[in-house]
Amino acid sequence: MTAVPAPVLPGQGEQPDVLVAVVTYNSAEILAPFLHALPAALAGAGTATVVVVDNDSADGTAALARELAPWATVLEAGGNFGYAAGINQALDVTPARRGTYVLNPDAVPSPGSVDVLARAAELDPGIGITVPRIIAEDGSLKPSLRREPTVGRALGEAVLGGRRASRFTALGEMVTDVRSYTDGAEADWATGAAMFLTPRALAAAGRWREDYFLYSEETDYALRVRDAGLSLRLVTGAEVVHPGGDMAVSPQLWSLATVNRTRLYRSRHGRTRSAAFWLAVLLNEGVRALLGRPTHREAARALVLGLRPHPSWPTSVTTG
Repeated sequence: MTAVPAPVLPGQGEQPDVLVAVVTYNSAEILAPFLHALPAALAGAGTATVVVVDNDSADGTAALARELAPWATVLEAGGNFGYAAGINQALDVTPARRGTYVLNPDAVPSPGSVDVLARAAELDPGIGITVPRIIAEDGSLKPSLRREPTVGRALGEAVLGGRRASRFTALGEMVTDVRSYTDGAEADWATGAAMFLTPRALAAAGRWREDYFLYSEETDYALRVRDAGLSLRLVTGAEVVHPGGDMAVSPQLWSLATVNRTRLYRSRHGRTRSAAFWLAVLLNEGVRALLGRPTHREAARALVLGLRPHPSWPTSVTTG
């Protein structure tokens, strides 16, 4: 394969303007479009250091990254230690003057988008995280903004279903109304496929929590940034094309995401409210399990019996 032209790289010993942090796991089939898009996405953003942390892929992802992007720093984690652990390993490489862009390897960024995200954050010292519009492969908007988890929203989703509950602020986490996706829109958190973290957010929230393995780590991080008085803003001038969808068809991943939702809530609330939240989530999964949906059946089982991630489980986008 032909190597990708390098973005503007920092000089020896110099701090880059932007750090791009990417965590891979068996991502060989999807890595090329992402890497080919990066130089154009970084245009105008200044110097950049791109760090690819590979979580023990068995498909040659790390070797492919080195072949396509000899200018990138490719780190082999030495095991599958989780998504947040990979992000932390990338953050340890170097601080960045303007910020760090955390990207999934199937989140293909639009030209000039990194500078757009950084500029939006630089114009307002109250911003901690900027996020782009997430676009499906057919060009349609993918709802990526989220509200903070509450017992009421967990119950609303259990009774009404996620999509119907999302129409009501008090009853659903997902923001689905396309009219809400205007430039500068704020949210409690956003899907972690693409998040630009400002230096002030990193200073306030510190490292990512590695005990989630996969899912809810971005929720936890965004909420901690918000707790520090910094906002998360949508910047519509920046986009990524992101197919996603692994979790919806995998009982393993759906179970992990479900259990981690309750763990996240428990980390922020007392026992009584946490028990109510767990019951609401179990109701949601149990009702849908009775309808014959295997992902929900496994999630209900995991909530009752407990769940421990296995090192073979994916911790980033895979080839499927």
